[in-house]
Amino acid sequence: MGKVNLDNKNILVTGAAGFIGSNLIKRIYREVPLASIIGIDNMNDYYDVRLKEFRLKELSEYKTFTFVKGNIADKKLIEEIFEKYRPSVVVNLAAQAGVRYSITNPDAYIESNLIGFYNILEACRHSYDAGREGVAHFVYASSSSVYGSNKKVPYSTEDKVDNPVSLYAATKKSDELMAHAYAKLYNIPSTGLRFFTVYGPAGRPDMAYFGFTNKLKNNEKIRIFNYGNCKRDFTYIDDIVEGVIRVMKKAPDRKTGKDGLPVPPYRVYNIGKGTPENLLDFVQILSEELIRAQILPKDYDFEAHKELVPMQPGDVSITYADTSALEKDFEYKPGTDLRKGLREFAEWYADFYK
Repeated sequence: MGKVNLDNKNILVTGAAGFIGSNLIKRIYREVPLASIIGIDNMNDYYDVRLKEFRLKELSEYKTFTFVKGNIADKKLIEEIFEKYRPSVVVNLAAQAGVRYSITNPDAYIESNLIGFYNILEACRHSYDAGREGVAHFVYASSSSVYGSNKKVPYSTEDKVDNPVSLYAATKKSDELMAHAYAKLYNIPSTGLRFFTVYGPAGRPDMAYFGFTNKLKNNEKIRIFNYGNCKRDFTYIDDIVEGVIRVMKKAPDRKTGKDGLPVPPYRVYNIGKGTPENLLDFVQILSEELIRAQILPKDYDFEAHKELVPMQPGDVSITYADTSALEKDFEYKPGTDLRKGLREFAEWYADFYK
């Protein structure tokens, strides 16, 4: 693995107003204040745009942060950004997220996760034109969804993942395949990160913990799928960005194979806590923290607001990360306790929506 110095470098982060993107940018500036970051986001209304604006407002405090409002599916815009800023490191987090939404709005996934991803790869490829140094490391978000309904747990990056159960998962697996082809053809050092159920303050409202909170606060029933027999490997946002920044700074080595062609400088890692939590236990902890943060009254009747329902199409019953490769190569394992993470979320929620 080759070291990648981020000091005084231009770093491109796509999906900059997103949950992971905005937190990553803050984290980079804490550690590498001399970096210059270019963020791109289309600010779409898949969820409450006020959250994206809140995150962007926090980022506007950094003097060397440049924000571009635009879509990574716009090839001309991506070419212009690469030509103007010539990033040394590219972190592609822009994507249409969500399993269920991919069933009703497949176009959004093809546009962002396939065409947009391809545009970024092409721009990385041409960053080496005319003998330029170009992109030293391309890091991108994959997802635990690629494991589909794999029966073997915990999920390892060595597992075969050819049976996606949602279009979202299929697009994320496609990204890994395209990145591999470009790593082989054009020697682009690439690392894919399979994130496991990311949660925390100012997170995504389409995620269960946030949606449950909104519903409970509005005195509505929450629906718990698979009759509560679901397990999720919940990973706190700070743990995710710590993993991402460590990965950014170590790129797969470029090597030449016996055929005289590049051995693809390509890696994929899981970033998850490695301890799946039962959804009913999770809801119990969440409810306790919502009462503690005074979002809900002390005498709130949870049982009356819970509805156990069957599994939804595209969903899986368990996510569970094997993080041994991440531990070995980066000496890192996410460790934030679920209660601590949900407490941080509840306190933020109480403040944001007061």
